[in-house]
This record gives sequence, C-alpha cells and structure tokens, in this order.
Amino acid sequence: MKISELQLKEVVSVSDGRKLGKIHDLGIDLDKGFIREIIIPSETRLFGFISSGHEWVIPWRNIERIGSDVILVRIDTLSSKHGQPSTDESDISQ
Repeated sequence: MKISELQLKEVVSVSDGRKLGKIHDLGIDLDKGFIREIIIPSETRLFGFISSGHEWVIPWRNIERIGSDVILVRIDTLSSKHGQPSTDESDISQ
C-alpha cells in the first residue's frame, strides 16, 4: 500500500465511531525502518474558517484495521496526544 492511498482513507475511532479526519503525515523511525505513528490534523471551525491548532498523533500499534475506505483506530488518553508527536518508547510497534 502506498502512503498516498492511506491519505485518502477516513480515520475513525472504534470506541465511539467518531471521524477523526484523514492522515496528513506519518512519524517514521528512520533508524529502525518503520512507521511510528499517524498524524491527523484536528479541524475546528471559527466564523466559517477552518483553523487547525492541534493534531491527533496515533501510534501505529493502535491501528485496529485498514479497510478499503476507512482506517479504524483505538484512541485513549495515553496514546492520543495533541500538539506534538509521541516520543514514548512504549508507543512504538515493532
């Protein structure tokens, strides 16, 4: 699968069915050669304009399933972070 194909899929939380958005970026561990996390901008509307102040950073290990149209993810307070990518070694899947 290509990164461009991943970016076309809607990311959905399995816990509540909430649509989080589409993948904007990936966190990649270049030394070990794997994807650490997916990054999804959080869009909010202010006076009709889209403002993106935070982003969802979801560890790759929290992806439950990649389907033809959607990516199902498990988010919780420890693995979902706003603002900056995770640097916690426990978030890395190998």
